[in-house]
Amino acid sequence: MFHALKRLPSKIGLSRIVAVGVLALAVGAALPSAARAGATLDAIKARGVIKVGVGTAPGFFTPDSSGRWQGFFVDFGRALAIAVFNDPDKVQFTNSSPQQRLPALQSGEFDILLSGVTQTISRATHLGFHFGPVIFYDGQGLLVAKKLGITKGSQLDGATVCVQTGTTGELNIADFFRQNKISFKPVVIEETSQFRDAFATGRCDVLTQDSSDLAIERIQLPKPDDYVLLPERISKEPLAPAIRYGDDQWLEIVNWVVYATIQAEEYGITSANVDSFLTSDDPGIKRFLGVDPTLGEAAKLDPKFAYTIIKTLGNYGEIFDRNVGPNTKVGFERGYNRLWTQGGLLYSPPFR
Repeated sequence: MFHALKRLPSKIGLSRIVAVGVLALAVGAALPSAARAGATLDAIKARGVIKVGVGTAPGFFTPDSSGRWQGFFVDFGRALAIAVFNDPDKVQFTNSSPQQRLPALQSGEFDILLSGVTQTISRATHLGFHFGPVIFYDGQGLLVAKKLGITKGSQLDGATVCVQTGTTGELNIADFFRQNKISFKPVVIEETSQFRDAFATGRCDVLTQDSSDLAIERIQLPKPDDYVLLPERISKEPLAPAIRYGDDQWLEIVNWVVYATIQAEEYGITSANVDSFLTSDDPGIKRFLGVDPTLGEAAKLDPKFAYTIIKTLGNYGEIFDRNVGPNTKVGFERGYNRLWTQGGLLYSPPFR
């Protein structure tokens, strides 16, 4: 290199070489993830279990009477354990509060958060977290008594609305009524714990929070069937798996495990009929289920990881319906969480 530099014809040429060298050093310093690639996955395999941070809410994540965790988000943790270990039980769930969950993930206490974390630009860029695919499209909702005969928010002209002070929900609800050219009377409540009592005792006609929270509030009311969650969502709350920066391999496993549950539903593959698809002539289905092992081998996973996830846990629709769907106590409609072919937002990239 020294002799090559001696033969440079001008100072301009030398300055360009120096600039390229400085840029290369800067880029190397700015990409610590390359040096740490695979670190999370390596630690998981060495430990023999995936550490997952969760919340506590019936239907989404809660331990049963024997202490075994159950719920919508919990099933995706088990799906990851199948992909990595071919065993749905090689996963450890730990409850973490909203205030502690992101610092705990950053410090390495968890390998992944499946606790209903909203994907935002500040969490991605400022705090340094990667997000997997959105697995639950949430948003601020409206809970009302059935006796009012209300089927949509635009019919709530003149309603009293319980809302928590100092939150974006307070602004969202004002915008919603303004956009619909109707009026409302806010009942401002500081403590979230007081919401349900205020609503149940008739201080307000409408309770507004994130719709998943409202679904939980509803089932804890004295007569849950007397109330209905309206279809509108007046804010965007995309809930996605969160992991630390620095391990692209782990991120891609998270991505494709989630997509596998969505793709299975697109194909019409369920836990009950998945074996019948093993003889399909469709090359896409052969790749997806691992009959053609090339995709799994390229991803360094068991070629049948998608098959085993679906056989054990079901497709996205089955996971949703079993835990939080219309026939559960939570009673959630699919809404935005329908497949894109059914007017929803769920969409899987191709498995090829």
